[in-house]
Amino acid sequence: MVYSQNPDFSNGATGGAIHNGHNGHLADSSGVGKIGLEGGNEGLVVIIDKRALERECLARGLVEHNPSLRVSAVGSLDEFHNIADAAEPSAFLVLLGAKRVTDQSVRAELLHFVSEVGAVPVIVVADSDEPGEILAALESGARGYIPTSVTVKVAAEATGLARAGGIFVPASCVLALREIIHATASSARPLTGMFTTREAAVVEALRKGKANKIIAYELNLCESTVKVHIRNIMKKLKATNRTEVAYKLREMML
Repeated sequence: MVYSQNPDFSNGATGGAIHNGHNGHLADSSGVGKIGLEGGNEGLVVIIDKRALERECLARGLVEHNPSLRVSAVGSLDEFHNIADAAEPSAFLVLLGAKRVTDQSVRAELLHFVSEVGAVPVIVVADSDEPGEILAALESGARGYIPTSVTVKVAAEATGLARAGGIFVPASCVLALREIIHATASSARPLTGMFTTREAAVVEALRKGKANKIIAYELNLCESTVKVHIRNIMKKLKATNRTEVAYKLREMML
């Protein structure tokens, strides 16, 4: 595989050699481990992080969990490129630490990184477990998102899933999204049957305090039509003005 120059998510720091006593093998002095088990070549997992201690600890943990793995822990993708006789990677783990994928610059780097490595799955490892961060990583092309709050066992299994063609997201994200969906459904239930589809859209805009002109633009309506919908909404709620509409809607949502 040929890579061009690309962002490395690092400050160019490099790491030394690390070995262990298992059949599995961490990076040797050239930066790339060798096949430890006969016939057990599962492909090379490349960990990229400017922080030597962080990447080497994760590398050691992955190998201890699965001794047949070959792991290379480097400070940047360019550093990996410069390793003589580097094996074909089966996955990249990009350690972002406290960086947020929703930050424009980080997301741009991740997008470029994913495009550069082609079909090789990229897995993001970061501190945050917020659903927005995870979705941003997946939308950028990552095949998994591992929060640093999980165990090494979970990280190893997530890496294996991504290498097998799957996509890993933490359970916390799924549970958070479920709560959001339930909350949204619960808040919308009191309005079911009271308003037409268009009136319900106007109601939602009124709840957010939007002006008639903005509502008309967003819903592709004439401003006069919006006023008609608002009059109908006020009539159904027995309200005399927009403030009272907002108050009664809030009471209905509780």
